[in-house]
This record gives sequence, structure tokens and C-alpha cells, in this order.
Amino acid sequence: MKRVVVVGAGLSGLLAATALARAGIGVTCVHFGTGGLVLQPGLVDVFGYNPELVASPMEAVTQVGDGHPYAVIGARATTRGLELLRELAGPGLLIGDAATNVALPTAVGAWRPACLYPPSMAAGIRAPGKMVIVGLRGLPDFNPSLIAGNLMATSPEVSVRHATMAVAPGPGGITALAYARHFDAPSGQRALVDALRFVVQGGERVGLPAVLGLDNPNAWRQIQESLGHAVFEIPLPPPSVPGWRLNNALADAATKAGVRFWHGARVAAVSQAGGRATGVVIESAGHASELKADAVVLATGGLIGGGLAIDDHQTISETICGLPLANVPAEPFNDDPLAPQPMWLAGVPVDPAMHPLDADGKVVLQNLHAIGALLAGSARAAEKTTQGISAGSAMAAVDAIMEDQ
Repeated sequence: MKRVVVVGAGLSGLLAATALARAGIGVTCVHFGTGGLVLQPGLVDVFGYNPELVASPMEAVTQVGDGHPYAVIGARATTRGLELLRELAGPGLLIGDAATNVALPTAVGAWRPACLYPPSMAAGIRAPGKMVIVGLRGLPDFNPSLIAGNLMATSPEVSVRHATMAVAPGPGGITALAYARHFDAPSGQRALVDALRFVVQGGERVGLPAVLGLDNPNAWRQIQESLGHAVFEIPLPPPSVPGWRLNNALADAATKAGVRFWHGARVAAVSQAGGRATGVVIESAGHASELKADAVVLATGGLIGGGLAIDDHQTISETICGLPLANVPAEPFNDDPLAPQPMWLAGVPVDPAMHPLDADGKVVLQNLHAIGALLAGSARAAEKTTQGISAGSAMAAVDAIMEDQ
């Protein structure tokens, strides 16, 4: 059996590992901590801004210039990656159309584009009507007055008011995860609905912080049915409850597919011989050990995930192999904190098989693949391309590994 090591358990790593395992390949996913999904709002971005608002994200994928990850990933791999993601997540976690963006409210009261989203957020899609944004007293990072005011300022067709109420979160303190676990249970749902009855008025959609259940995917629906009003979640800053839901679903799917996880392990290097990767070197318990592999997939993330690092001298580097980087700016930061920072475009250049390339455009190692946020050429947060690049690059790497047998 062919053996593949996937380094990293974020979206791209989990999708690649699951697809390979389903194809009969022995897959070990090595990761040190929780992947980046818990830092994300549980939405799927394919293309949101280019630089103007994008209505048709898959069309925008086909129109990028050279140097953008989508130029080598392509629309076909991106579509297949999104299809796999939707299948593994299921309709309880992701609905929508990858060809069309909708506008959803954020925790600062902006409207942000997304093409796939949890059904628990669907009632918040921008449309004429009445909303009430309801905060939970003591829960940080959710200001209903701010959200309502900003939504009204940019969408006169929507009438938005706000309220705050006290609902005890149960054990665990006043945190998003504590509330989410509390609302998994019928008793927590009843307490929330009883409090909402004194707040909600006729014809209103009800916007709440995204804490309506963690392990129970139908918690929001049960709350909505009991209340008799459309209910929608608004994502909070990380750690994200919808992100945790998606992370848990994908990790469970990978395990069921046969992926073996090596938790809490740091990969120090990729071992190699004869121009090919032979495995990874893992640091554990004060010594190093080698995990042999016929191919290695680096899904270690960018500067936030730890796949890239920036030192005190503002030098950016890839952290495992020291791979060559593209789009490395002379000055990583500019003076405007609200403007896109040059450093976000830095990353590993790849060919259509997701092989890392050197400065001359030659493949570094024939069976080494880099995917996800590690790739150069996209300011993913500004473009809203994060999940599309992760899903598409994962499938492109899987295709290349399957062909190299």
C-alpha cells in the first residue's frame, strides 16, 4: 500500500487526507495543534472581492492572472474540492451554491460575501424585512447596538433594532463554547426561547451570536421552531463555534475513511533521497523519529498557521523544509493598519501538481506537495478566497499523488 504523510489538520489537510484514504492509500495526518478551521467563521469563501465585490465566485476563479494560486489549481480541482467538502460536512453544516455569493452579517455589522454557509445563518442573508439583533449579557465581542446600527446604515431596505438579555450559560463560564454546549441540551434551548419571547416582535428575524449548539447540529432549528421566528447566527471572533463544528465533522470523516492521526507532534524536516521525499522527521519526547512515506503533503498553513514564519529582522521563511518563497516583500508591513499588508502575498510557488518550485521554476522534490494557506499569490483574507484555495489545492495534490504510482 502506498503511504502518504499529510502535515497539518486544517481544511486542506483534512480534505487531502480523506480523499487519499478513500482511494485506498495509507494516510497518516501529523499535526501539533488544532487546525485553522476553529479560527474561521464556518463559512466557505471561494472569491469575495477581486478587488470589487464578486457575485459569481467560480467565474472569478477562471479570470485570475499568473501568480495567483487559482491560476495553477484551476476551476475543475476547485469545484471537486468544494463538492467533497460539502459531502463531508453534510447539509446540516453547509448549504448554498458555490457559483453565487450571498451577503451575511458580521459581528461588526458589515455585510460579507460567502457562497457556502451553515443553514443556521441562512435567515440572516441580506433581504428586505425586519431584524432584531440580540446579545447575551456578558458574552464578549458581540455588541448588538453596533451591529444593528451598521447594518441599518448600509442596508435601508432592512429594519434592524437591537436588544440584550441575560441567559445563564451553565457550567464553563461566559464563553462562546460554554453557551454552545449549554444550548446543545433541551433545557438550555428552553431557557433561551423563554427569554427571547420577551424581546422578539412580530415579523422579525432574530440574529444571535453563533453559539447555538456545538455537537447538536439541529439546536438552532429546535430553537427556531420553539420560538416561531426565523433565527440566524452571526459569527464571533475566534475561537469560532461554527468553525469547531466543521472541524469536528471533517476530522470524524477522515477517521472513518481510515486516516491515522498523529496528534501533538512537530514535524522538524522532510527526509529525502534521490530528489524525492522519503518521509518526515518528527520531534517527540526529546528525540527525533522518522515516519516513512511515498509522498508528503505540506498543509501547514501560512503566517497564522505556522507554515510560514517571520523573524525579528522581518525575514519570512517556510518552517519545515526552508522552501523557496515567492512574493517576498522588501517591507512586509505598510503604515496603514487597515490596508492589505504585503507579507500576506508571500508563500510557496507551485505547479499544477502542487509541487513546490525553486527560483528557476523547477520542482524541488517530485513527491512533495504544498497546499492551502502555504501557497503564494493571494491575500486570502482580503480576497475572501481562503477555503476555495484550500479545497482546490487539496484535490490537485490528491490527483498528482494518484497519478504518480
